[in-house]
Amino acid sequence: MSVYMPTTVDQAVALLAQNPGACLLTGGTDTMVEVNFNHLKPGTVIGLRLVSSLREYTITPQLIQIGAGVPYARMETGPLAEALPALAAAARTVGSPQIRAAGTLGGNLGTCSPAGDGLPVLAALDAVVNLRSPRGIRGVPFQDFMVGVKRNSRVSDELIESVSIAPTSGYQDYAKVGVRNAMVISVASVCLVHDRHTASVRVALGAVGPTIIRAREAEAWLATQVDASTSLPPDEAVAIEFARRVAAEARPIDDHRSTADYRRHAIQTLTRRLYLRSTK
Repeated sequence: MSVYMPTTVDQAVALLAQNPGACLLTGGTDTMVEVNFNHLKPGTVIGLRLVSSLREYTITPQLIQIGAGVPYARMETGPLAEALPALAAAARTVGSPQIRAAGTLGGNLGTCSPAGDGLPVLAALDAVVNLRSPRGIRGVPFQDFMVGVKRNSRVSDELIESVSIAPTSGYQDYAKVGVRNAMVISVASVCLVHDRHTASVRVALGAVGPTIIRAREAEAWLATQVDASTSLPPDEAVAIEFARRVAAEARPIDDHRSTADYRRHAIQTLTRRLYLRSTK
């Protein structure tokens, strides 16, 4: 096995162009599980931990840009948590402190598991995934990036460099349920974003379909019931009906962690709670 440790994005992109089938490794919290179970046997590894620019983020009034190598631990508190509370909430649910110190948003995107905790947040925030290759940078809206279970639209010579997110004005949060209270893969998850700038409420669902699901029909219905350019009304009836419509858009399955019925019920409960929290 060949292992390369570039120190710049340009070096990493050049190495990837020379080795298009290489395994890109930052924290390794997903990849090493696959290796340990003999599900993955990489011939070439390009380690990205020494590429300092991937571990940086910038926040301006117009745009938030997060490097693919920023670990979850840095999302939990500080300026990034203040700018993106839903991402901070999702980061706090990821594994153990050791996992959060190593795991990254780029790794979550590279794996593209429907249960990935960062992904519903990116979907609800209308994030753009920035891919770097010898041809330059290609920005892909998250809705077009994830195309199936652990499948994405990145081509073999592209590196996930960062994500771009437009700041929002209003409540945002993330919640999930699992088979225990900590260090658990999501059974069902919901991210809700209320953006007064765009007068919208956006909801994304994790672990209840082959990809992250935006509940667009429920969002459209809610737009006919509330004025999202101001504070949302604490209307229990609206919350219940909105949650019911969101859950109806889920496409859960029965598996070893849960049943489809429970997942749909969990989505409905989490959505109602998040909506009512947003009105306080």
